[in-house]
Amino acid sequence: MPYNFLLACWGVAGNLGPMLTAGRQLRRSGHTVRLLADSALREEIEAAGFGFTAWRRAPNYSDFEPLLVALDPTDLGSFSEHILFGPAAACAADTREELNAAPTDALLAHDMLLGSAIAAEAAGVPCAVLSPHISVRPLPGVPHVGSGLTPPRSFEERADVEAANRRFGDALNERLYLLNEAREGQGLAPLNHVFDQYDRPDRFLLAISSAFDFPADDLPDNVRYIGPLLDPPGWSKPWRAPWPAQSDRPRALVSFSTTFQDQADALQRVVNALGRVEIDAVVTTGPALVGSALHAPKNVTLLHSAPHDAVMKEVSLVVTHGGHGTVSRALLHRLPLLIMPMGRDQDDNALRAEARGVGLTLPPTASEAEIARALNRLLTEPHFRIAAHRLGAAIAAELDSAGLVGEMEEIVAFRRADHRPARKRLLRN
Repeated sequence: MPYNFLLACWGVAGNLGPMLTAGRQLRRSGHTVRLLADSALREEIEAAGFGFTAWRRAPNYSDFEPLLVALDPTDLGSFSEHILFGPAAACAADTREELNAAPTDALLAHDMLLGSAIAAEAAGVPCAVLSPHISVRPLPGVPHVGSGLTPPRSFEERADVEAANRRFGDALNERLYLLNEAREGQGLAPLNHVFDQYDRPDRFLLAISSAFDFPADDLPDNVRYIGPLLDPPGWSKPWRAPWPAQSDRPRALVSFSTTFQDQADALQRVVNALGRVEIDAVVTTGPALVGSALHAPKNVTLLHSAPHDAVMKEVSLVVTHGGHGTVSRALLHRLPLLIMPMGRDQDDNALRAEARGVGLTLPPTASEAEIARALNRLLTEPHFRIAAHRLGAAIAAELDSAGLVGEMEEIVAFRRADHRPARKRLLRN
């Protein structure tokens, strides 16, 4: 039976890709899809054939991008106030308005858009939250995002993880009042803890691979792993390989963030390091570095963009900032990684890649010599390729059995069959 789905997208660039992939999967199954998103995304969303509505009250990405760039990743107070919880009331109002504007059988909302999930709960509309990265919601036994910790292997390490997760929750909970203001504005009862909000939606969908993620002791009832959502971006240009077809030299793809992370200097050092290694390379600079003057040796080709799936079929390794999409795509192509994380969820992805043995991590300040040594290790030590092949096969198998569409259809069917909300709404007295 065809349904009408509303998708609420946070931010731009890397966040839009998974949402468009989700939309395409739903549309291929016969459903109608429209998006509520940043005004800057109108052209790409409409080019993909989806209906579009821009945020009206909630801030667009351009409103808070300077804050994101300057934000200290350890400053949870500023992050929760200005990014996660502060806009929730405005986001809830916009989402509620859009839910009422057209028939909507269910909402799929980015996990940063807590206000959208609040609006769906208040409207009695089935809701799934999509997390296209390491879960912001700490899972039992897993170190919280940004902790720098690996899974515990002893009683002492477990105590450290639990203490870190408590501190993380306490820090976020200092802005609980902002979340509750958004809930009360929609006629819902306040919560006792910010993490309670993640229990309210029908589904919390992790668009990452469980084979890549650290294993949890157990999963909350509404959590599902659905695997990465990896359609190519709409701005990617056609690809023509710059190297001879019969060359037996190893090859690399270098790709950093599609948004600004002050990456030009680090990228130039990577390019210079490639000049020290017996390798051919393609560097895709992306929209964040338009106008940047990078200089490349003869064995390195600079491109604004290229379809990464096509490039990865021809390379031996990938150098990246550690964005989840690039890391997952490389692993699906069974490629080892050199990761130079610059913030956001990138350190967490790097920790998981190293723990699985599929790559190496360097700081973005690494010297040309350090980068060259890491590249040579990835090329000459076969255990990286073996581990990448093993993990990539596991991720591919998981994707074959994963089902965003099935999960979305199920929450609608359950609600209709039961003739009542799947989860009792917490209404304000």
